[in-house]
Amino acid sequence: MTSGRNGAWLRPCAQARQNHETRQGTRRGWRPTAGRLGLAMLLASTTACSAIKAPVPKDPDELAEYKAANDPYEPLNRKTYNMTMTFDKYALRPVAKAYVWAVPRPVRNSLGNMITTMNEPSVFFNDVGAGKPRRAGDSFVRWCINMTAGLGGFIDVAKMAGYPHHANDAGLTLANWGIASGPYLFLPMGPSSLRDGIGYGIDQGLSPWNYVPRGYGLISFNWAYNMLGVIHGRSEHLDDLDALQRDALDPYATIRSAYQQQRKAQAEAIRNDHRATVPAWYQ
Repeated sequence: MTSGRNGAWLRPCAQARQNHETRQGTRRGWRPTAGRLGLAMLLASTTACSAIKAPVPKDPDELAEYKAANDPYEPLNRKTYNMTMTFDKYALRPVAKAYVWAVPRPVRNSLGNMITTMNEPSVFFNDVGAGKPRRAGDSFVRWCINMTAGLGGFIDVAKMAGYPHHANDAGLTLANWGIASGPYLFLPMGPSSLRDGIGYGIDQGLSPWNYVPRGYGLISFNWAYNMLGVIHGRSEHLDDLDALQRDALDPYATIRSAYQQQRKAQAEAIRNDHRATVPAWYQ
């Protein structure tokens, strides 16, 4: 998944002004004046802005709820959500269900381990960027163990050796240094924020798989790896998302709340990790 999500690039809508239209007759017929053209452009701009940014409520309770949601671009986000869910319903979900049906659970677990291992370099670089050397050491050890004893990451030997996987990405690294999340955004790849969107771009630069040379089938492997990651990730949440769509009064708001709470908890876990820089067995 790309996400950063303060929306400075979205300019606030201006209020449309009503002007008296004047007619100028000419022998060639009617033609719009510059004022009428300007009014038409202003009305079009106002309509476009109102479609992407929700008005700020004046009621104190509604305003508090508005600020807590941190979703000023909810109209646009909901449109993106609806398009994404339509694509998921008719394309991604059926493929994920076929993947679950065709691939046995032990094989899917091995593929999931491989996907996680391949992402460890990005986790390592973000641990270093967050100033957490112990976490960075764990990520590096996980990569070395699983790429060798774990047969290229298909077996999570590192977890058995006491090095469980931990999540980190550039969005969380920015949060660790006090960068605010910015407004919530729902992007085609899922829920995000202004900060996490920027972080996604940084993560793409940190992934060594985006720098593989052409030839030797590595480009094809990169595409296959990314596609497998999307399908496998979707397959892990088939029942959860089905239940959400079926039972939640407002699935969009539920996903937004869950995402924001999860990201806050992950950022707090990194910020509060003050472990020594050497493993416990070395002390």
